[in-house]
Amino acid sequence: MEYRLFQEELEEKTLSQFAAKSAQTRGRAKAEEKCDIRTDFQRDRDRIIHCKAFRRMKHKTQVFISPEGDHYRTRLTHTLEVSQIARTISRTLRLNEDLTEAIALGHDLGHTPFGHAGERKLDELCKNMGGFAHNEQSLRMVDRLEKDGAGLNLTWEVRDGILNHRTSGSPATLEGKVVQLSDKIAYTNHDIDDAIRAGMLRPEDIPAEYVAVIGGTSSKRINAMIRDTIQNSMGKGDICMSPQMRQTLMGLRAFMFQRVYASPVALAEHKKADKIVGDLFAYYMDHPDEMDEEFLRLMAEGETKQQTVCDYVACMTDRFAVARFKKIFIPEEWSVL
Repeated sequence: MEYRLFQEELEEKTLSQFAAKSAQTRGRAKAEEKCDIRTDFQRDRDRIIHCKAFRRMKHKTQVFISPEGDHYRTRLTHTLEVSQIARTISRTLRLNEDLTEAIALGHDLGHTPFGHAGERKLDELCKNMGGFAHNEQSLRMVDRLEKDGAGLNLTWEVRDGILNHRTSGSPATLEGKVVQLSDKIAYTNHDIDDAIRAGMLRPEDIPAEYVAVIGGTSSKRINAMIRDTIQNSMGKGDICMSPQMRQTLMGLRAFMFQRVYASPVALAEHKKADKIVGDLFAYYMDHPDEMDEEFLRLMAEGETKQQTVCDYVACMTDRFAVARFKKIFIPEEWSVL
């Protein structure tokens, strides 16, 4: 018995008219035999979880670079929190939870070391080839870089959600729109939590006008935003918040940019990240033969040196980038016997 067919029939019977159905996917770039157990979206989710880029996110910065403490978010824990929020919204709205989860787990696979500081530096260094954006790199990761250059061959719907998860994007599915909003809900609230843990903010620093709307704790804030999104999206072909909640979310983001993301403490660390990423990029442009074998193979297959070096540096974890920087640029201790 093909259990996949049973699940596809269940989707048709139980999901909203606005949900994306796995049996109606636009398919994959390369045709392949379907799994007899999992739907196409479930299969995509599993491919993402088992890929190397997913594992690397545990050592990539979310906001705070190399924090001293075990409880700060990383790119991986951020991804899991986005997935949890997005799945809750999708399940309640009777959207396709499997598609939502696959997009959420894959949306940041292409992020650089040192968070957005690393992204900005690579964008600057790659202007002549169209710049660098982590959402586009996430798509490149699943299309080209994973599995030794073969890619994961994901469905069109998952790829669309990954590419369009940023504010400027326009996801084609409601599941993609859920992830797009859940990303903002997650990072705005957990960045507040981490900033308080780091001593950069106090709970009473959060503007009272926003606390009055969504509460004074992380769980209350997230719960309020999830509830508002569900209530304002139910029965509609769109994912939206009430005007008041949207204004609150945008206001909190603006507050975080002013007090945390662009603070003197953060900017000082960003300069260090800028230095490491820039110097590593320049070094490998001069010494491409010192990159790992899988990247040399990309060049042998026709990728430009600049694109390959960009891919190599973008794939690095924070600690790998620091280790390579030390090995290349910092003299080692030695002694004369």
